[in-house]
Amino acid sequence: MLKFNSVDQDADPYSIANTIALNALVTRAKSKGELLAHLKKRGVEDDVAQATIFRLQEKGLINDSEFAKAWTQSRHTAKKLSKRIIASELRTRGVDQQSIDEALDEIDDESEYRTAFSLAMRKYSTMSRLEPEVQIRRIQSLLQRKGFSFPTISRVIRELGVPSDELQ
Repeated sequence: MLKFNSVDQDADPYSIANTIALNALVTRAKSKGELLAHLKKRGVEDDVAQATIFRLQEKGLINDSEFAKAWTQSRHTAKKLSKRIIASELRTRGVDQQSIDEALDEIDDESEYRTAFSLAMRKYSTMSRLEPEVQIRRIQSLLQRKGFSFPTISRVIRELGVPSDELQ
């Protein structure tokens, strides 16, 4: 059972900010940027929020590099997202570019291709009665929504064996 700490409004601002931050970290790991935004949203002053985040980083409770690696692995395997979409998600969560690059380096191009191919194969198997043009359009749309590049999409469609005049 998750246990949330209650906030004593009469306590000093640093302990209030620390309690708010720890309660936010109970549900899932958060990036430094997400936690800073959460503290500001809850009315914590900027210098208090910065000090709280610094203390949590020293304790190892906030680590953007580890957060980025875990987020990347999770989104790539579970949601079948491309590196481009994952990078965008990490940027919106306030992760620095160096941590994003390190995390995305763990996904090689072949792994990304295999992910796109398995996604397309699953979609293709449900469209056997449709015209080839419709199959191609739907597979392309799916892979584009997941953030895959056009060369990857073209390679996937070629290797699926969908008859096509467009990609020749």
